[in-house]
Amino acid sequence: MEAKLVLEDGTMLKGRCFGAPLSQAGEVVFNTGMVGYPESMTDPSYNGQILVFTYPLIGNYGIPAIGKKSSSFESDRIHVSGIVVSDYSEKYSHWAAKKSLAEWMKENEIPGITGIDTRTLTKKLRAKGVMLGKIIIDKDINFDNPNKRNLVSEVSVKKAILYKSGKKKVVLVDCGAKNNIIRSLLARKISVIRVPWDYPFQDLKCDGVMLSNGPGDPRMCIETIQNIRAVMKKDIPVFGICLGNQLLALAAGADTYKLKFGHRSQNQPCIEVGTKRCYITSQNHGFAVNPKKLPGTWKQWFVNANDGTNEGIKHKSKPFYSVQFHPEACPGPTDTNWLFDKFVRDIS
Repeated sequence: MEAKLVLEDGTMLKGRCFGAPLSQAGEVVFNTGMVGYPESMTDPSYNGQILVFTYPLIGNYGIPAIGKKSSSFESDRIHVSGIVVSDYSEKYSHWAAKKSLAEWMKENEIPGITGIDTRTLTKKLRAKGVMLGKIIIDKDINFDNPNKRNLVSEVSVKKAILYKSGKKKVVLVDCGAKNNIIRSLLARKISVIRVPWDYPFQDLKCDGVMLSNGPGDPRMCIETIQNIRAVMKKDIPVFGICLGNQLLALAAGADTYKLKFGHRSQNQPCIEVGTKRCYITSQNHGFAVNPKKLPGTWKQWFVNANDGTNEGIKHKSKPFYSVQFHPEACPGPTDTNWLFDKFVRDIS
């Protein structure tokens, strides 16, 4: 079945449909990772976005069995609005594969379009910035700007969930948390209380607070920001990841802004400020912290080696810190996994 990808600037690219045969709109973004399409597609941070995979061959290792112990899924469903690929592999081969990517997408009502020149498309997005788009298959639809919605409220859990693992307890503020954040804490014998994005977590008895990743504009999370300010008055260790970095900055009194095309890849180099140490990180975000607006009691912790944007902040004297990248990786390198060990030491 024929399909079209239409961008808000009038660009139209023709291809073929796979997955669910329905039209879908969203913000068109690109990811430069070579592997990890099940992890990326189930990452809640992609909610409301049409994902362009720059790696040309997608689907060749299928989809593994879906289960609670599977490490290939970062949530319980697909969160992208649709995907764009150069060459979809109908035949897959992997010892753990149970179904094709197209079958999985049909089950989740997610469309895909293949036969697209993703190199040309990515160059356009890099030059003009991410833009609204729509995959048209069964009927034409309107463009939809997901950043005007509170996307976090759409992906967060609706009630608190307890994961038992040890005596120490950490509150995980779920703004769209990846499963591997929970796995990383449980593996370190830390019990996790996962709460909704607007839950008054400052009232919970815990040893530390973790602010998760998530989609959209951080300034939409007014309740979360207010609750972070309240919990910081208790001097409890706070660790933020991705969107959590932006939320912590806003709670501290700084500001955020939208990046031209964001950072979505598994190979972003980040330098720890004050050192010559460079880490290769996994990232997925479209907004960033403005370091010039940080209060005097805060400082930059990491910066991006490519464009100099902020990749982490920390308080100068209190146990409050965050990173823009994903130390839990999945998919991606594990260079910064040590940050979880640091957090565990701080709450012990």
